[in-house]
Amino acid sequence: MADLLIYIATALTGVAFLLALVRFIIGPVAVDRVIAFDVLTIISVTGIVLIAVLEDKAIYLDVALVYALLSFLGVIVVARYLEGGSR
Repeated sequence: MADLLIYIATALTGVAFLLALVRFIIGPVAVDRVIAFDVLTIISVTGIVLIAVLEDKAIYLDVALVYALLSFLGVIVVARYLEGGSR
C-alpha cells in the first residue's frame, strides 16, 4: 500500500513539474520565471527524495539537501539582481 502511495506521489510530482515548466517557459516577466524556477527546484528536491525512498538509499537525501540549499542561494542572487540593488 505504501508503494502505491509513493508511485501516486511520483506521478503528481511529475505533473507539477510539467505545469511549473510551462510557467517557466511562457512567463511574461522575469519575476514569473524566477518564481517558476524556484518551484521547479523544490519539485526536483521532492523527486530526489522520492527516488531515495524508492531505492532505499540515504545518500540521495544528502544530495537533495545540498541541491535545496544551492537553489535557495541561486534564487536569492537572481532576486537581488532583478531588484537592482547590491546593498
